[in-house]
Amino acid sequence: MRLRIRDPHGAARAVAYLMLVAAVYLLVTGVLLKLGDPVVELAALGVVSVAFLLVGLICLRTPEKLPRLFWLSVPFVSAGVVTGLNLATRDTSTGAQLFYLWPLLYAASFLSRVMISATVAAISAGHALLAFSFMDGLHAFNDWSALTVAMSMVAFVVAALVERNDRLRDVLEVQATQDALTGAANRRAFDDRLAGTADEAAHGGRPLALVMIDVDHFKSINDTWGHATGDRALRTVAEALRDSASGNDHLVARLGGDEFAVLLRAGPYEAIRYAEQARTLVEAARDLPCGPPRLSIGVAVVPDHATGAEDLQRVADAALYRAKAGGRGRSVLAGDAVALN
Repeated sequence: MRLRIRDPHGAARAVAYLMLVAAVYLLVTGVLLKLGDPVVELAALGVVSVAFLLVGLICLRTPEKLPRLFWLSVPFVSAGVVTGLNLATRDTSTGAQLFYLWPLLYAASFLSRVMISATVAAISAGHALLAFSFMDGLHAFNDWSALTVAMSMVAFVVAALVERNDRLRDVLEVQATQDALTGAANRRAFDDRLAGTADEAAHGGRPLALVMIDVDHFKSINDTWGHATGDRALRTVAEALRDSASGNDHLVARLGGDEFAVLLRAGPYEAIRYAEQARTLVEAARDLPCGPPRLSIGVAVVPDHATGAEDLQRVADAALYRAKAGGRGRSVLAGDAVALN
């Protein structure tokens, strides 16, 4: 997205620290060290210092109170302030130009490529105004072009590093929440989703179904046909569980070994239909040397059978136990006396 803000928390901290440091710097160098200058100038700098301090505190403590446009405008306002101060002091030195690095690094770290390019353009335009106002033509052109090229290179390198870091973080997040063998979510991702959705369903939200699945006699598959065939069987089950759900509002997880769980936004009978569809898809598999594995399934729903995450797991596990005790290869809905097989 062209106007997205990457890492809003980090952006808020960056602006807060800049404003707080700038407030102190301006108060010391612009007011305290220049006592005796015209009172109007000292008062103006004092007011600006206080304004910087207040903005910094807001960004640090309650950044959510500031509109989205504020965070997008930060690099342009900062570049404008730097340009204005350099013009006011007629300072064309390299040290003065280095202050442009802050809005550039902010944009490269937290904003999109379009906003980064716009920031570089704003910095280039601001320095052009300064350079061509106080330098001779050739010197001004050389100084302006050198700064523009340098800022562009810095922006490109920083943006590339930030994007690479984002990609690596995304990979790590997937690895931390996904089962490597089946591509299903792992226990950690399942627990996180269950905790939030079960509480929502218990307090008037859409019903949440928990479908607990065991692959029947999985140990004998591994012992007889080898672990490679067992792995293929698990992948077949995970694929069937994903394909049986309509839409994207579900989570298929492998909890460990041959145990799977599925979270569905569904009522009791929709959930049991899902379970039967999954069993049918697995039974239709014809590419496994061991033949299609059979599934024992227990189903429970919040709020119909449980009032929270822990209660839902307990009731679904009890339904799964009944499916196993009743001969395996069947689905049991919590509270029902009849199992589907």
